[in-house]
Amino acid sequence: MSDRLYTVLLYSDDPQVRDRMRLAVGTRPAADLRVEFVEASNYAECIRLVDDYEIALMLLDGEATPGGGIGIARQIKDDREDAPPTCVVIARAADRWLASYAEVDATLMHPLDPVTTGQTIAELLRTHATA
Repeated sequence: MSDRLYTVLLYSDDPQVRDRMRLAVGTRPAADLRVEFVEASNYAECIRLVDDYEIALMLLDGEATPGGGIGIARQIKDDREDAPPTCVVIARAADRWLASYAEVDATLMHPLDPVTTGQTIAELLRTHATA
């Protein structure tokens, strides 16, 4: 997997949250991984991007409205056998049980810590993303 380029889908209805997600991950979450981003602001855009691109990972805002990242994660996992790994950013630790129910691969907490975010994304890409 050395120096492979992965496409990460960022979802939030708020462009500032997507910016913070992008900055927390960075273009190199680890020395051997490079990422590029595609962005969605609603459910329909998420579906279109998952259909049109080889998405290696979805980073979804659990606080987005009207469709939260947890619900979108669950819907995509239910609808697709080849659903990409998913990380949802949540505001309350108590929402981890919802994320678990939605079969989310990892959760991060708002506000995003760049070190933790990079490590989490790198681990998900290394263990779950298709080569």
